[in-house]
Amino acid sequence: QAQFEQSGGGLVQPGGSLKLSCVVSGFTSAYHSIVWFRQAPGKEREGVGCVGSISNDDLTYYAPTVEGRFTISKNNDQNAIYLQMNDLKPEDTGVYYCGTKFKTYCSGYYDPPDYWGQGSQVTVSS
Repeated sequence: QAQFEQSGGGLVQPGGSLKLSCVVSGFTSAYHSIVWFRQAPGKEREGVGCVGSISNDDLTYYAPTVEGRFTISKNNDQNAIYLQMNDLKPEDTGVYYCGTKFKTYCSGYYDPPDYWGQGSQVTVSS
């Protein structure tokens, strides 16, 4: 059974940085693509990015709105996936989710998962 332990959210000022963590259990993250989504208040969930598996060199894909500011990385030894967020803007506020469809590759940055983490709140405000 796929399980996700998310951490690292919080309140940050515009221009600041946060790093979200997603530690998985019940499967090996190295062999599967992992996606990050977010949901702002009153809006639908949107794709943030995706990282592939070791079979495709952990390739990453990002939404245009976060490209150049956000970075997804993996620590396969710890079954962990990270979302480093820099130069945060108020419009980045929302609940961030990691998830998987148990695929080995990403179908772009928007690839809704079948299994979701519990979410991490990120608030960007002065």
